[in-house]
Amino acid sequence: MKRFLATFLKKMDAIPAFVLLMAVSLLCSTPALAFQQNQETETDFKQYRGEVIDESSKKPLVFATLSVEGTNISTITNTEGDFLLKVPQNISDGTVLVSFLGYKSKTIALSQLKPDKNKISLVVSVTQLSEVDINAPKDATALVRETLARKGDNYFDDPTLMTAFYRETIKKRRKNVSLSEAVVNIYKSPYGSFRKDAVELYKARKSTDYSKLDTVALKLQGGPFNTLYVDIMKYPEYIFTEGSLADYKFTFDRSTRINDKLIYVIRFDQLETVSEPMYAGELFIDVENKTLTSAIYTLNITDKVKAARLFVRKKPAKVDVWPTEVAYRVDYREKNGKWFYGYSNVLLEFKVDWEDKLFNSVYSMTAEMAVTDWEKNVTGQLPKNRERLKKSIILSDEAIGFSDPDFWGEYNIIEPEKSIESAIKKIQRQLRRARSKGGSAAP
Repeated sequence: MKRFLATFLKKMDAIPAFVLLMAVSLLCSTPALAFQQNQETETDFKQYRGEVIDESSKKPLVFATLSVEGTNISTITNTEGDFLLKVPQNISDGTVLVSFLGYKSKTIALSQLKPDKNKISLVVSVTQLSEVDINAPKDATALVRETLARKGDNYFDDPTLMTAFYRETIKKRRKNVSLSEAVVNIYKSPYGSFRKDAVELYKARKSTDYSKLDTVALKLQGGPFNTLYVDIMKYPEYIFTEGSLADYKFTFDRSTRINDKLIYVIRFDQLETVSEPMYAGELFIDVENKTLTSAIYTLNITDKVKAARLFVRKKPAKVDVWPTEVAYRVDYREKNGKWFYGYSNVLLEFKVDWEDKLFNSVYSMTAEMAVTDWEKNVTGQLPKNRERLKKSIILSDEAIGFSDPDFWGEYNIIEPEKSIESAIKKIQRQLRRARSKGGSAAP
């Protein structure tokens, strides 16, 4: 176990981290709002907005996938079930496949979709008990081991160039105080390869209102790597090393379906005899092909000192920072019998306790990334080192933008939640007022 922890700590550059700095000495206390003059002159795409809901309860389905069949274009619904799908103008008679774990998939012709206010309902997929019993594996641990061992067979085995949308937010309680978004190119190496993926920043924007940060500048270090390394099948060493598998208890929980495939849910918890912070959650495994389709898990933060040590890089001497929740999710998609990374998110919630203040501050950080298009990287070419994002990147220090409401153009993005959408509109109003006064803002 000590060997595992040592290995884990050596890889801390791959773990999402936050940095607390005294705003007084390092940062201005006014909103950092930047201008982006890049305007789209032509619209060569159509866009469709709407929501995906449960047909019976009418509740939104969070992180449902919408894919344009015959292409690699896709997007997902946000935490309110809303989606925005952008499709090239030359795809006029295509169809959209809407899928969600535990529900029957639905195919809809593009011609049936409206530009706005589409409401797509899905029906729960019922799994027959007799069906579950057929060739059912008896050992949950063995099933997990076999699934991890078959990543070279079941997942992309060619270099792939992916386009992805990344968003990170920082909230003080329920108020957005920092928002950064980016379109990135992911140079994905084969799943059977030990070579790390490379990431290249294509386009980004940000806004941070330091006046709401209690004289603390809160920054998330790692940018898109925070979400990329949640890809368990590519990076199992960050959660399931060969040595650490024995420190977990794996049990069968239930069964469900996705895209008409029978999925077993495997529950995992660290053994009571293990004291170091490890993980607990659920693995969704396609039993027939031994493929991980999704995973949802949390970090054990019972020992808050050890948990804080994993995430906090810098902080003032008179402040304590305690994580109150650390949660992860990863979803995979399938194309022609091969699976690949499609979406992931990371949630960090924590308290900031100042020695000379009566009340704590409560913050949450969310980072999420969705692959919106991909193609085979036939040449296997990678970006030059100077063009690659570093794992230590702080995206809010790099990004610009927000003055242009059509900033993203043809790129598919995760539709903003209502609170984020309101924050964006507020930022744009501030920029318009600043511009009308002849002012300017530094990035």
